[in-house]
Amino acid sequence: MQTSPDRHEYPAHWEADVVLRDGGTARVRPITVDDADRLVSFYEQVSDESKYYRFFAPYPRLSAKDVHRFTHHDFVDRVGLAATVGGEFIATVRYDRIGADGTPASAPADEAEVAFLVQDAHQGRGVASALLEHIAAVARERGIRRFAAEVLPANTKMIKVFTDAGYTQKRSFEDGVVRLEFDLEPTDRSLAVQYAREHRAEARSVQRLLTPGSVAVIGAGRTPGGVGRSVLGNIRDAGFTGRLFAVNKALPEEQKELDGVPAHRSVRDIDGPVDLAVVAVPAEHVPEVVAECGEHGVQGLVVVSAGYAESGLDGRERQRALVRQARSYGMRIIGPNAFGIINTSPRVRLNASLAPEVPRPGRIGLFAQSGAIGVALLSRLHRRGGGVTGVTGVSTFVSSGNRADVSGNDVLQYWYEDPDTDVVLMYLESIGNPRKFTRLARRTAAAKPLVVVQGARHGAAPQGHAVRATRLPHATVSALLRQAGVIRVDTITDLVDAGLLLARQPLPAGPRVAILGNSESLGLLTYDACLAEGLRPHPPQDLTTAASAADFHAALSRALADDRCDAVVVTAIPAVGEGSVADAALAQALRSATAAAPSKPVLVVHVELGGLAEALSAAAGTAPRLKPDSVPQNAPQLRPDSAPQNAPQPAAADRRPGPADQPRTAAGEHPEALHPHPAGPDRAPAAPETPEGAHLIPAYPAAERAVRALAQAVAYAQWRRDAADPGRVPEYDDIDVKGAAALIDGLLARGQGPALGPDETCDLLGHYGIEVHRSLPAPTPDAAAEAARALGYPVALKATAPHLRHRADLGGVRLDLADEEQLRRSYAEMTEMFGTAEELRPVVQRMAPRGVDVVVRAVIDPAAGAVLSFGLAGAASQLLGDTAHRLIPVTDREANSLVRSIRTAPLLFGWRGSAPADTRALEELLLRVSRLVDDHPEVVAVTLEPVVVASHGLSVLGASLRLAPPPARDDLGPRTLPAY
Repeated sequence: MQTSPDRHEYPAHWEADVVLRDGGTARVRPITVDDADRLVSFYEQVSDESKYYRFFAPYPRLSAKDVHRFTHHDFVDRVGLAATVGGEFIATVRYDRIGADGTPASAPADEAEVAFLVQDAHQGRGVASALLEHIAAVARERGIRRFAAEVLPANTKMIKVFTDAGYTQKRSFEDGVVRLEFDLEPTDRSLAVQYAREHRAEARSVQRLLTPGSVAVIGAGRTPGGVGRSVLGNIRDAGFTGRLFAVNKALPEEQKELDGVPAHRSVRDIDGPVDLAVVAVPAEHVPEVVAECGEHGVQGLVVVSAGYAESGLDGRERQRALVRQARSYGMRIIGPNAFGIINTSPRVRLNASLAPEVPRPGRIGLFAQSGAIGVALLSRLHRRGGGVTGVTGVSTFVSSGNRADVSGNDVLQYWYEDPDTDVVLMYLESIGNPRKFTRLARRTAAAKPLVVVQGARHGAAPQGHAVRATRLPHATVSALLRQAGVIRVDTITDLVDAGLLLARQPLPAGPRVAILGNSESLGLLTYDACLAEGLRPHPPQDLTTAASAADFHAALSRALADDRCDAVVVTAIPAVGEGSVADAALAQALRSATAAAPSKPVLVVHVELGGLAEALSAAAGTAPRLKPDSVPQNAPQLRPDSAPQNAPQPAAADRRPGPADQPRTAAGEHPEALHPHPAGPDRAPAAPETPEGAHLIPAYPAAERAVRALAQAVAYAQWRRDAADPGRVPEYDDIDVKGAAALIDGLLARGQGPALGPDETCDLLGHYGIEVHRSLPAPTPDAAAEAARALGYPVALKATAPHLRHRADLGGVRLDLADEEQLRRSYAEMTEMFGTAEELRPVVQRMAPRGVDVVVRAVIDPAAGAVLSFGLAGAASQLLGDTAHRLIPVTDREANSLVRSIRTAPLLFGWRGSAPADTRALEELLLRVSRLVDDHPEVVAVTLEPVVVASHGLSVLGASLRLAPPPARDDLGPRTLPAY
């Protein structure tokens, strides 16, 4: 490491792990004098053409002077960074600060020349783009505002790196060289480019883990039982389509197979590439295994071994070392302490987990940080799936364990891109980067439903999870997730209920619900549940217990054709008697009616109907047919693709091609139904894929569960419609951004803060058009009278001591004092009741027009970012927690919804004959506070309390503001993986 006195201290914070375009990882770090041999070795592996592009002339080898120059940096005016894999260089970048004449310079010169060199074997992986992001961040930190680069016209790849980065740039051509100059200040386009590259790279890194062409299970025991042997058997039994290997260093030399799988003593002995390694050895042996995998070129690891951060401080350090070691070889990790991963795609059929059975194939992506919860979710989806349908099955499943590397954010990026996933269900015990999660969730939810249940809501995160602290309560985080389009539920039962509806049915166009069924009581329960969830139900239609399948079909068809209905809940109870409706007939009747009107969701509430749930979820033409001799004598003889007697059939143009359109055997079965699994007849049958566009009807055992799922779908559908037009952040002519910035800089330079005084607070808010009613101190009765004369009667007398502030109920606030006599009397009463003026700290303030008291707050949370909060002042927000939240910056549409989203909002809109408050003025105040915090990250907290919203206008009666140096924004810097 550099120790020369003219060198700056080694900038360790510049080190970072990055995900490259192909999903592999690389380490970015500063180049030091200790890297001379690595640099020479790296240069020897670069082609003559790449060397020519770098130096504009043949340059076969580096001289000793070159090596010294490229490894000796002061980390200010001369900086070099290297991307490394396995400790060896794969690419380098450097900048040299230059003056206006292009010669070497020092600060305050703010321009630098930049140059790259990427090993040919690693070109096309996005290494140069990642290095550009990092060297640009370093340069900005060192006061450099602009890069210049000279590139040969034939070097189109490097020109594309610069032009695609999104920075503001200009190009010139002189003496056969292209000169590019670009500002380093991030732009909307450069951030968009950065986010897009991050999305693609992280999605690809997860894809490599979930779609391997070859898998090695390291730690597969020689005797049955044990974790490794179980995982090996599960992969084999699932019919994995790739190459599978068992690895155990304790195997005898002569043993070449284990449970019919090729066996080796080391992953090094495997002939050919290994894409994924499942590590199931004791924690103390994992480093040796990781080194072998890295040297063999393994792309990723699933570490099921325990004994890491979940076991204490020693385990946490062991976990850090594991991640650092794996990333040094370009590998990503799921785990440690992971339950495993599953991919049900017929192209993969991977069950690299401890789950003994593969879930049905389907369209749901499932993520669980807990293995136990993952098992419970898989089990519930299996039970609720019914028959062999894959509709409620899983596309991919990831249980991340301690999620030391791959997290829910990474998997979310994959599912956004994955064409086999329509709905995402996530069980999270911690959110490591809420700011990034909300950004990704908003992007995903705009295309696919995202349902989340969060464990450990009222306590610390599990010991194995390294997460940043947040000062926000769980309710606030939940509100922010809902703002991002996340469907937040409280239990895994709700998670499955919502997931089944969203996977099977279209989104409702509104909250109007038709209810029909053969039980009046169950219909009334459903009606009450709809009202409780904020839906708008029609009066239930009772078909009576004598209703036949045809009656259900006709009633459902009418409801679906009614333009006043957005969704239908069908309630059904079992009937007894010769004429009772059979499960299969009722299911077919309901499916037939929905097929004719597929644009509205239909749910069924059933009470112990045995096979109805299974029959409802069985797709037409995909469920195995009963043998003729197994059909009950009294059961209706209905083909799955037929309708009840007299039921209308959907028009041919409305049918989408599916399995029913595929070639059949003479027996009428699909070929895949006759041969359910390629692995053999003794395996569990794999579900055929669901017909495209098929809407299968979810069934629920209780009305409140069905209605709760429907209410979630209604809210999500409304969010989707709103997200299509999110609104805008308005401009206000009277906002003085520069004046506010100068005031903030001056206050911070004088050491002012963190809390500003009343005068400074009023001045800063005034730059954003927010006027605060000034209050004058009243340390004596005479001072109070003088203040009142200056302000003008009527006035208010307030105690500002913390225990009495805003406490009119305790007598700490006296309002509408019309003259000096009333003022002096109130002053005497307050001091007599509560103590001396020094203890009360009274102030006098001019009375504001009567209205509704509200509170507006903004805070910058280190994890979630800037948050704007709103609620009614007093008990509503303090006692009942009736507060709404939005992420900053807030748009005009979001301000409008924020005001209306609290439970006590009717008080602002003329409740019980009162005068409506001026909500337009309130929304403008919210937007101005949002602009202040967004424009000036040094403003870390704002509180306006109370704000009295009158019929016309509003009055800000109290304000406090805190300043601090702006917190680091990891979402604005270069792409990095979490540091270890």
